[in-house]
Amino acid sequence: MFAAENGLKGDPRLQAISEAIRVVPHFPKPGIMFQDITTLLLDHKAFKDTVDIFIDRYRDMGISVVAGVEARGFMFGPSIALAIGAKFVPLRKPRKLPGEVISEAYVLEYGTDCLEMHVGAVQPGERALVIDDLVATGGTLSAAIRLLERVGAEVVECACVIGLPEVKGQRRLNGKPLYILVEPRNIDNGY
Repeated sequence: MFAAENGLKGDPRLQAISEAIRVVPHFPKPGIMFQDITTLLLDHKAFKDTVDIFIDRYRDMGISVVAGVEARGFMFGPSIALAIGAKFVPLRKPRKLPGEVISEAYVLEYGTDCLEMHVGAVQPGERALVIDDLVATGGTLSAAIRLLERVGAEVVECACVIGLPEVKGQRRLNGKPLYILVEPRNIDNGY
């Protein structure tokens, strides 16, 4: 569900967050309108508001794990984890973590990929939040859910800053609630 449908309708922070995200046409290939969150990170207030909205939502949900999807989930996840008293667990691309890992493969619109997590990073029964910058088809988040559930975690929700039109109206992903702050913009905001 979009934040505006869940108590934040008309919240000026959502518009500021949306406006802080640069749209790069035809990147990385023709026809793609790339949602560049690096400009959001440059805007202290919009970046803080983004993190604060997530903190307000998850503060009292008993979450003990914030799992960030590589790489942009790493930009939001640690701040949220610290603020709600949870640990941060990176979900990485293959061969990026030292030591023993557990892996989950998934299909992309243009191929396949894999997420990995350290064995022992998450314990059975822990309540987890999955965070990423953007959800398009849901393939990466679905892999993150499966990975966490394989080690016995209870995935409480998946959260993203941006939700592409493909997920509009979707309130769940693999049976888990999906929380999205803003819809994508279609024009370059000048950065």
